[in-house]
Amino acid sequence: MKKLKLIFLSIITASIFTACSDDDAVIVVEPPVVSESSLLLESIRQDGGIPFNADNPALTFTAEQNVFLPSILGIDFRTDRSVVPAGPTARFPMFQGWETTPSGPRECYYVITESSDREMSRELGVIFSPRMAEAIGSGGEQNATWTDDGRLVFEGSVDFSPKRSLTAGGTSADGLLFGFPPAEVNPGAIADGAWSSYVVLPSGVVINAQLVANSTGIHDRIPHPDGNGPSQEDDLNNPNLAIDQASVVMQLLDGWHNGSPYYFHIVTDTSDPGPATIELGVFAPRLANLPTFGLFPGGSMLPFSPTANGRTTDTDGFGVQGLNSASLSDRQVQDPTNTFPIDPSDERYAPMWDAHITEFTVPESERPILRSFDQINQLLADGTLIPFRGNANPSPLANSLSDLLTATGAIINCPVITQPGASVIGTQIGSPRNN
Repeated sequence: MKKLKLIFLSIITASIFTACSDDDAVIVVEPPVVSESSLLLESIRQDGGIPFNADNPALTFTAEQNVFLPSILGIDFRTDRSVVPAGPTARFPMFQGWETTPSGPRECYYVITESSDREMSRELGVIFSPRMAEAIGSGGEQNATWTDDGRLVFEGSVDFSPKRSLTAGGTSADGLLFGFPPAEVNPGAIADGAWSSYVVLPSGVVINAQLVANSTGIHDRIPHPDGNGPSQEDDLNNPNLAIDQASVVMQLLDGWHNGSPYYFHIVTDTSDPGPATIELGVFAPRLANLPTFGLFPGGSMLPFSPTANGRTTDTDGFGVQGLNSASLSDRQVQDPTNTFPIDPSDERYAPMWDAHITEFTVPESERPILRSFDQINQLLADGTLIPFRGNANPSPLANSLSDLLTATGAIINCPVITQPGASVIGTQIGSPRNN
């Protein structure tokens, strides 16, 4: 076991006194700070990976590819599950660190997708998300320290060993709801009360650090080549988890934004066991303390809108949609294809998404695919949609994106990776698979 101790990242004062010919001026030269970004990048190199180089990135992306995470190692944009059963995937740099458990430190592996600091975001090749800093002091974050060899030590931990299961719900009395809400959910991973992916570093910078593996198992969004059944869960020999290459492959979920599909994102953890089970994330109850349900642009989260009862049959080429469609699909292979208001190019973006679930009041044959927030607001105004009857907030709060939606009371960590144009679908870029 490596000895753990805190590295203080302040400058150790060193002076070089140089005599000048006339006035004997004293020049004080201070050595550079060992930045937190440097520690993280060096750990990737030590673990057999290729650290991101902001000045000479390994990959560059076209406007049509529209990738938001510069450090991504590769993306498989193929969506035909008859060809690629896992659907679209991305390969991420993976960092080694330490969780804190009742029995002592435990080795763990995680990915970083956002930072609240602009320069750290540039150096690590992650998304700049300044609103994450609003989490500090809320009780929804956790703090981290450094080991003597530059590894993060987290206050909390995650148990990946539970087996995920879901029993779809029945039909509501009025016939409008079927499949969702589920009758029973059992998340495939459960965090302790100290774990949050909003991690405050000793410098005060907040990063979105999401656990993907430890000795108890692996994240359910790491696809297995043999399928996604219970027997494939938590296989530490899964080739999509490459500890010796400091990289991990994760599934991308689809969504809609601004009238367009392919809003590809990952789901890592949630504050509620329902979405954790439906979307194959970690149930992390501490996230519920983040500020603040229903508020935007205040707080550290961003509203988005799933629907409780979208259509389950594709009638116009736009696909299916809804938490009901996902709940009813085998092992929840169907994405809910939620609707999102902005992307990471907008600095109001935050990766913690505050669910504002809607509900259709019309028969399924009359339900369109929800493709933008403007459309949702129009359908709320004419009564085709209503806020989901199970939402926690009885009335809308100060949400500048919609004055008709209400907050559900559930947070989902959904870092957005890319939203490509249609011509990119079916292609691959970089190295989307581990060697």
